[in-house]
Amino acid sequence: MTATSYTRRYDLDWLRVIAFALLIFYHVGMFYVSWDWHVKSQYASTSAEWLMELLNPWRLALLFFISGVALRFAADKMSLSSLLGRRIYRLGLPMVFGMAVIVMPQSYFQMRQAGLIEQGMLHYWQHIYLNFNDPLPLTTPTWNHLWYVIYLLVYSLILTPIYALLKHFSTRINLPSIHQQPIILGLSLLVIIPLPFILFSIFLDPLFPTTHALSDDWANHAHRFTIFLIGFSVAKSSLFWRAISRSWKFWGVGVLALVIWANAMIEGLIPTPSFMSDNLEDSLEVYYAWGVIVTLLGAAQHYLNKPSTILTYLNQAIFPYFILHQTLIISAGYILTQLNLGIWAEFAGVLVITTAGCLLLERIIRYIKPIRPLFGLN
Repeated sequence: MTATSYTRRYDLDWLRVIAFALLIFYHVGMFYVSWDWHVKSQYASTSAEWLMELLNPWRLALLFFISGVALRFAADKMSLSSLLGRRIYRLGLPMVFGMAVIVMPQSYFQMRQAGLIEQGMLHYWQHIYLNFNDPLPLTTPTWNHLWYVIYLLVYSLILTPIYALLKHFSTRINLPSIHQQPIILGLSLLVIIPLPFILFSIFLDPLFPTTHALSDDWANHAHRFTIFLIGFSVAKSSLFWRAISRSWKFWGVGVLALVIWANAMIEGLIPTPSFMSDNLEDSLEVYYAWGVIVTLLGAAQHYLNKPSTILTYLNQAIFPYFILHQTLIISAGYILTQLNLGIWAEFAGVLVITTAGCLLLERIIRYIKPIRPLFGLN
């Protein structure tokens, strides 16, 4: 089944839910790998890093792509003022509340585990976290995982007026015009779309490390805004979605072959080619990420483009889950890792507490009308 531009895209709804769910599980994983994070388990190791590395190149790109598609559909249904107001209300309000309240325990437990504070959480919240001149090596209030929300809001505020202006001077805008040519569209899937990300990886990433600080995160902005713009541009291109539908299995086979080949080199089963370079590795990683996204978009068109009671619930619930999940992970992880439970019992505990906490708190939020907007609900 090929999705059209004029019906509800249940496949993209499902992918949005799946992308957020992967993000939640990824952050559980961050507690257990050796990479720097807010708090760490005493059992942290390199064991699961291979799985995290498989997700890293595409998990956020998929989320920003779908966000761009969603904005395009909204922009074609709503006036500019209504859409901007809705975006500020649905994203800005949870952002401010999240920074002031939800994220606070994350930085508290981070400072406690680092041995930098001894005060209780309430004292920390009132006298340190909300004090913009605090002496700790951590800027507070902070947005931590909510950086996605502020980036999405800023990108929407930039792109929406530009699109409205273009529509004002054109009776029909189709972004971009190459979509009129199926052959060029096919080439764009293979070459044009990955090309800017290859250039960003080679030339910008070494100069601008990712900070999620908004003001100095130029390489990250290049990656995220571009894939957001691509999603916005192709949202209603029937040729694009037809090409996805026809080619996703080939991309899936290519992704699988690339993963097997790369793993064989890492494990020393085959020699690394003499022509391999950092730039080529960056290029292959971009094609891997794009290949996964194309594969998921195509598979979702064929298997997930249908309504579901569960999907109806998750469409609303997933954003509050996202806002809450990292605070639950960090709080549960900080407490449980001190109990010497063993890695699997501790991991199960963190996962159960995070999942149950999201489910329970979302139900409470859903039924208390005054706080619904603080979590992005109508």
